[in-house]
Amino acid sequence: MPASPSFLSGRALALAFAWLIIMTLAPIAANAQDKPGAESEPMLVDISDIVVAGLPDQSLSIWLPRGYLTDSERRYPVLYMHDAQNLFDPAKSNFNKVWAADKAMIALVEQGTIEPHIIVGIWHPEADRYRQYAPQGPFERLPQAKQDSALPLMNNGPILSNSYLDYIVHRLKPRIDKNFRTLADRDNTAIAGSSMGGLISCYAFMRHPGVFGRAACISTHWPLIALPDGPPAPDADVLAMWPRYFAENLGSPDGRRLWLDHGTATLDAHYPRYQAAVDQQVIALGWQQGRDFESRVYEGAPHEENAWAERLPEILGWLLAGAGHDATKTQD
Repeated sequence: MPASPSFLSGRALALAFAWLIIMTLAPIAANAQDKPGAESEPMLVDISDIVVAGLPDQSLSIWLPRGYLTDSERRYPVLYMHDAQNLFDPAKSNFNKVWAADKAMIALVEQGTIEPHIIVGIWHPEADRYRQYAPQGPFERLPQAKQDSALPLMNNGPILSNSYLDYIVHRLKPRIDKNFRTLADRDNTAIAGSSMGGLISCYAFMRHPGVFGRAACISTHWPLIALPDGPPAPDADVLAMWPRYFAENLGSPDGRRLWLDHGTATLDAHYPRYQAAVDQQVIALGWQQGRDFESRVYEGAPHEENAWAERLPEILGWLLAGAGHDATKTQD
């Protein structure tokens, strides 16, 4: 059952979650408790039209794993994912195809590869997707002419990614941790996305290293600005900027995990040179491939949801390994 409150400023999330718990989760949980030994089924709940100061209205799709409503002692790690309309339900997708993130999570848990996670999917704001996901720090390092060339991509508005990450870290995550049984520490908090969602995931990982201990940057749109006409060719300014930005902002592994990948077809054909330059810098910072980070190339894979769905079990199986082992601990 979707909850659709529309309130102003900082109270919006508090009221939205109060509505969600009272009107949706509490009745289902009560019904489940009346069936001893039964395990509640996975559940997807939408919260739409959340007014956030400085951002387009935000919407969420929150996926709760099997047993969440019946095991009141267990706490769960959390995976934050972008482009939520393309994660679960083809009817809500922009392209009538999805990542099937819920199915990947269920299969990996049943195989014993990972522990169950809560998935917090954050919808992109349609015409404002680019300016919400384009990482502000790297973007502002480009020559002004290159920045100006991206104005049409940004719906001719200001870049919003710093405000978007502030919303996730300072408003959304505290509300998730307060209203759901989460494991709120860094090692149990992951973030993931594809294309521009891959960029904002990498940016979050570097901008908030104490919050996100794991990030998956899938088919990351490293070119950042408009692509050139003709065959794939990296922009010299962008290609030089990324290794420098990683050198100054990634830091040492310190127990964190980073997944990077791309295909080789359609839009992904533009990414190999950028990815190779980033990989080289990540290794130079002391990140060991296989232990601290992975960088994969999927030959022939295009830039679209079916390709990401196909490799998502591999991605999450590596990224989330070891998270949630302290699932019964009490949070302070």
